[in-house]
Amino acid sequence: MKRRSFVKTSLLTGSSLTAIALLPGAAHMKNKKVTHEFYELRVYTLKDDKQQRLVENYFEQAAIPALNKLGSKHVGVFRELKPEAQTKLFVLIPFASANDFINAEDKLLSDAQYMQAAQAYLNAPATEPAYIRIESSLLRSFKQMPKIEVPEKKSRIFELRRYESASEGAGKKKIEMFNESEINIFRRVGLTPVFFGETIIGGLRPNLTYMITFDDMEEHDKNWKTFVSDPEWKKISSVPEYADAKIVSNITRTFLEPAPFSQI
Repeated sequence: MKRRSFVKTSLLTGSSLTAIALLPGAAHMKNKKVTHEFYELRVYTLKDDKQQRLVENYFEQAAIPALNKLGSKHVGVFRELKPEAQTKLFVLIPFASANDFINAEDKLLSDAQYMQAAQAYLNAPATEPAYIRIESSLLRSFKQMPKIEVPEKKSRIFELRRYESASEGAGKKKIEMFNESEINIFRRVGLTPVFFGETIIGGLRPNLTYMITFDDMEEHDKNWKTFVSDPEWKKISSVPEYADAKIVSNITRTFLEPAPFSQI
């Protein structure tokens, strides 16, 4: 059986794609045409260093060069900063459109150079698989931050946050809050954003996911402290419809460091 590197069959259905809805947004954005990016966020569960090397080699030598040729210019590959066991690999792949995401697999499989470089990963035997499992989600960027923003290439850490909501309406309200003012506050206080995305297809919906970056944990703690004491944040978070208890039911955060070959 031919193996495929991109998980598509279980992720994409016609009804799922038509469910990509417009965000409520602010009134001043209503008539503004925004071109949204889409992101595939993968999480590889690994059992040992051998699997980690195999998956990392796949991205460095095969997937990233091939995806770059297809127009996905900034592919991020991240390791957990302090894993409790074997690290998981987090991979962020940007696409200019949902169609680019849908068509990526077929284009990769027709790329002879990619297929040659990806052999060890694509054809790993069942007795020695390349990974335990892949979890994959499709995200749509926010109006206020429609494009990924690649930080300066230097030693840094990343924080990946997922906010779950109790209902679709509550989730849209949290996205509205980010679009209206929260992203701007982030920038002002040094919570440097990389991307913001609403999960269109994936687990634990409704949720949104975003990534921010810091030089070190000291800067991380300092800038979050500045954020929670910011007057504008206090003002917007005191609005009853934006109360966390109403629009956020769970927050998951993961600290990451980029693999040496990561483009983010």
